[in-house]
Amino acid sequence: MATHSTAGVQTLTRPDPRSTGGSIGGDTGRAELQGVLWDMDGTIVDTEPSWIRAEKDLVEAHGGSWSHEQALALVGQALEFSAAQLQQAGVRLDIRTIIDHLTERVAADVRAAVPWRPGARQLLAALREEGVPCALVTMSEPLLADAVAHHLPAGTFSHLVTGDRVGSGKPDPEAYQLGFDLLAGDHPGLRKDRVVAIEDSLPGVTSALAAGVVTLAVPHIGTLPPDERRTDWDSLAGRTPADLAALLPASDASDVVPVRP
Repeated sequence: MATHSTAGVQTLTRPDPRSTGGSIGGDTGRAELQGVLWDMDGTIVDTEPSWIRAEKDLVEAHGGSWSHEQALALVGQALEFSAAQLQQAGVRLDIRTIIDHLTERVAADVRAAVPWRPGARQLLAALREEGVPCALVTMSEPLLADAVAHHLPAGTFSHLVTGDRVGSGKPDPEAYQLGFDLLAGDHPGLRKDRVVAIEDSLPGVTSALAAGVVTLAVPHIGTLPPDERRTDWDSLAGRTPADLAALLPASDASDVVPVRP
């Protein structure tokens, strides 16, 4: 398993001004929000069109064809899986070369103009202001994750979990488990039922649910089958940390465990 440096992405240390635990919600009678795990592609940034364009161009350059339906089937999947599907479509390159080519194409688009999803930056900023720690959990690799993180204030994410850091990508729970473990290492007392994962794809919500964290789906490209274990929103626009805290299972005062910032 490869490792990834988070240089330039600082760990949040400023406590929540409304509590001693770096979480929100307890002062209003709700369960306290202790952390948020964010998907990136399709959730924070609208990079899926760039991925689809890069896939189509690569397959056609090798004499094959790539349909919109084939592209949609790869949304949210691990890059190794996606590269293997492109090989089956006729791309005569090894897995690593395909991943590097696609990532470089999409990162170049992001560097030219970041396609933010509605409300994502505003909610990230509000969480940072409240002192709620966030980690990025993406199947993209450091080149693209760093390009996005570079356009956000330092300290927005405590950690970047990228596809190269896990042995099994989404829909496997490993990525979200790692994201939770990293936040828990910084904030003793962190609980999975007080941490929300925000996702847009079926592989992503499947991974988050399997990891045991509270799961919010904000579908973007394509639809998701109904699942009573998660909450669905149409958009993050206008949403606040308090809205995320309202998704947590109810608890009484004796159930609240402060999180050390």
